[in-house]
Formats: sequence, C-alpha cells, structure tokens
Amino acid sequence: MFLVEKFEEEVTPDLKYYAFDWDDNILTMPTQIMLRTEDNDEVGMSTEDFAEYRVKIGVEPFEYKKKTIVGFTDDPFRNFGGKGDKRFIIDAMMAKIGPAWDDFVEAVNGGSIFSIVTARGHSPLALRRAIENMIETNFKGISKKELVKNLRKFRKFAGEEDMKDKELINAYMDMNKYYPVTFGEGSAQNPEVGKVKALKEFQEYVKYLASRLKKPIMFKDDISNNFIPKIEFSDDDLRNLEKVKGELSKDPENIIQTISTHGGKKQNY
Repeated sequence: MFLVEKFEEEVTPDLKYYAFDWDDNILTMPTQIMLRTEDNDEVGMSTEDFAEYRVKIGVEPFEYKKKTIVGFTDDPFRNFGGKGDKRFIIDAMMAKIGPAWDDFVEAVNGGSIFSIVTARGHSPLALRRAIENMIETNFKGISKKELVKNLRKFRKFAGEEDMKDKELINAYMDMNKYYPVTFGEGSAQNPEVGKVKALKEFQEYVKYLASRLKKPIMFKDDISNNFIPKIEFSDDDLRNLEKVKGELSKDPENIIQTISTHGGKKQNY
C-alpha cells in the first residue's frame, strides 16, 4: 500500500510529502524546560522561548520572568523524554495550534506520508499515539472520515483489496515516520544534528516509496515517467533550519524544501 499527499477529482496522487517539527510548529505545547535561578529555584521556560534563549543557558546569566537564570536544573528535559510520554499525549490534546497546523491537517486528511522530526526525547510510539488520538477525536480540523475516504481511494486506485476503517488507519500510521531525535541519545539543547540525520533518512524513504510507486501503477502520461516527489519540512527554530538547509544543499538530489514558521509566520527559508 503506497500513499501520497492527496487526490484530484480523477483520483490521481500528486506526490507531496511532509516533515514537521512539533513544538511551536504543529502545536504550541504547555510542556516546559526547567531552569535554575541564582537563588537555586526552578523556573519553567516554554519551548518557544527556549528557541531564543538556548544559546545563553549555562553560558551567561540572563533575566527571564523577573529571575536571573544561571543554568539548567537537574534533568531539565524530564517532561520531554520517555518519562513524560503519558504527559505528552495529554498535553497534545490541550495544546494550541501552531503555524503549520493547517498543513498538518491537510497531510493527515489527505492520507499523505509524513514524518515528525522533533527535539523531544519521547518514544516514537508516544508521538504516534498522540496523532492517533487526534484522528479518533477529529481534533481541530482533522477528519477521520476524510482520511479513511482518501485511503480507500488510493487502495482502489492501486487495485488493492479494501480494508476496514481501523485497519486502513493503522496501516497508514505504520507508513509514517516518527523521529524524536533525542530519544535514547542526542542533545535536546542542540538537536540540529539529529534533525539533519532524521531528514536524510526520511528523504531516502520517500525516494524509495516513489520509485516503487512508479512500477505497479499505471499513471496518466503527465506523471508516468519522470515525476519527482517533494518533501516540505517546517520548523520554527531558525538554527535548526539553517543547519538543515546547509547540510541538505550539499546533496544534488535533495528534494526537501525548508519552511520557516518562526514568529508564527510561514515562509520559504
């Protein structure tokens, strides 16, 4: 079962794929990073503020929430790792939508293949479970009915047997990729390297899917031979985008377009 972004009325896939940063991109989560003040107290910092201040933490004191921050507390990312998996799923349902939310809804409702590329260290299963909850509850524009309709369209288009709704969604979620780049290893303070690695892996996966998609299915003449898949990656952190774009631009076969959602505004980067 090979899926792509969406279908025209004549049921032709358009070969668009997505990669999403999570925090302050898809959703603005209530989860906080814990910092230490000069008085040895704890102060929570939002992920949005962390993107701005992270180069200062532990390097030089600075003012935040009327406190002088001198560094991290012990286990400052405790709510962002495996210990916080259950909290993450709950927080996702309480979160406010971010600047890339509409694209995420489009991806899910259209049955697009997507990846989540986040600095969080939760288990990949926690990311998947959070999205499955959104599908089941028709969360803020996500439509289980629309997703199932498009998944069923593609099976028909590909000449594959029909499946029950739950099986369709499960197979679809199996095909998407979940990259919490600090799960087990990696630095939550400097996640750029992990994100580059994840996106390179996802790019190869998409190319593999696209190459297999050509062979078993009879496409219209306009996309039958030389179609090229594309991946749109959005992130709110300019440091991540700079690193990702710099590394991927070295690849002459790069198919990833970087999108900035910094400051809540979506634009090409």
